This record gives sequence, C-alpha cells and structure tokens, in this order.
Amino acid sequence: MIFAGLGGAVMVGAFLEGRFNRTTLIILQWSSVIGGIALATLMGLFGLDPGWQVPLWVAAGIAVVMGGVLGSTMERYLWRPLRRRNVALIQMFIVSIGLALVLRHVLLVLFGANRQRYAGFQVQELVHIGPISMPPRDLVIMAVAVVVLVLVACMLQFTRIGKAMRAVSDNRDLAESSGIDVDRVTLYVWFLGGGLASLGGVLFGLNQVVDYEMGFRLLLLMFAAVILGGLGTAYGAMVGGVAVGLVAMLSTLWFPAQLMQAWALALMILMLLIRPQGLLGRRERVG
Repeated sequence: MIFAGLGGAVMVGAFLEGRFNRTTLIILQWSSVIGGIALATLMGLFGLDPGWQVPLWVAAGIAVVMGGVLGSTMERYLWRPLRRRNVALIQMFIVSIGLALVLRHVLLVLFGANRQRYAGFQVQELVHIGPISMPPRDLVIMAVAVVVLVLVACMLQFTRIGKAMRAVSDNRDLAESSGIDVDRVTLYVWFLGGGLASLGGVLFGLNQVVDYEMGFRLLLLMFAAVILGGLGTAYGAMVGGVAVGLVAMLSTLWFPAQLMQAWALALMILMLLIRPQGLLGRRERVG
C-alpha cells in the first residue's frame, strides 16, 4: 500500500503537472502518500494479511508497473534537479553507482541473501526443435522478448511519443525549441525504461534464480551491449544486446562457462578498436 501511495504521487506529478498549480499538485501528491501509509498502518493494526496468490503473469505486470514508477520517481526527484543544477555527467554517473549500491543493500535487508526460484517452472520436459532442445519456459522467454522488442521498435518509429523520444535523443535543445516538452518526454523514457528493466528481471529470474545481486551480474554485459550497438541509439542497444548474448552463450560450446562474459567484453573492445561509434552509432565531431 505504501508503494501504491508513492506510485500514485509520482503519476499525479507526471500527468497533471502544468494543468494544476503547484499547491494543488503538492496536496494531491501528499494525499496519495499519506493515504497509502494510513491504509498500510490500518491493515497492520487489524492483522489484515491479504495473502495474495496471483498468477505469474499478473505478478509480472505488477512488477513492470512498479519498476516504471521507480524509474520515473528517480527521474522526477533526482536526475531532473541535478540536470537543472548543471551537474556534470561524470558526477551523475557516480551518483547512479551509489544509488545502485543503496538499492541493492535495501533489497538485501528486506528480502535476505537467499536465492529463490519460481517453483512451478524449474523441472520441465524438454521441447525438441530439430537439433535444439530447451524447456518450454525458455521458449516463452524468447517469445516475450521478441514481442516486446518489436513493440518498442514500433512505438519509437510510428507513435507521436516515440518520435518525440527520438528527437530528444538526437538533439535535446532543438527538440525543446520545436515545442516538445523535453521534461515530460524524459519522464516517459524513464518510466518505459524502468518497466522494461523489471520485465527483464522477471524473465531472467524465470531462467536463472532470484536474488538481490541478479542485476549486478549482468551489468558488464549491459555496458558491452550498449557500447557495441552505439551510445544514444535504442536500435543499437537492441542489436548490441542480441549480439553480446549470442557471443556469450555460444562461447560455452567451446570454452568454460566462466569465460562467457570475458568473450563478450573482448567483442566490445574489438568494436571500439574498429568502429568506436558502435554498430549503429554515428560519428560526432568533438571540440
């Protein structure tokens, strides 16, 4: 309930900012936060435990929404104020590392260090497709990933908000001078990014295990994918992610599995030597 109240406050700020005066927005946001806290307190006092048992797809949807709320919260109350104070990118990068450490240890305190698995999706009979054998859950993971990639690409290419996102990414000042609400578009990007990251966590936990460091183990591969595809381009991140994933997985056919990340990073270094801007990046003049 507390998270729901915080999420409601963020949504009020995101969608009603500019339509109401600042005082009204603050009242609505604090009403949402206090309402969530009060409801959670009453449930604790009366011993009300909802004991929700929901299907995995419903839990995944809730996780995606909460991840989007977390991303938009950080944008609205952390990154936007830092940008307005002209904080340098390297300083913001250091802040993001510190924030990641804090969030990771908060999860450690709340949920412990024990690894957990999705109980109903571990032991499955393999599905044989020619020379390839895999459990049904991996087929579902791949299908969901492909569908999400296609939907995100279509959103960026054909929708109004997608075109605004690409315009802001290409030239923020020019987009703002053209009448695009850059702050709102950035907020939408963070909401979308947080939701997609949460979905990736659900799918990764379905294939592996769930613990507080599961995302940290993929961090180097994520950097390699973004650099390989090209900084500043969404399609480059998609292509780079697929390339790094294929290299990391296929390397286990000939080399120990412990070296899979090393080969992905070697591919990134090779790309920086041959094509520093990445596969889909553009050369930019500096200075």
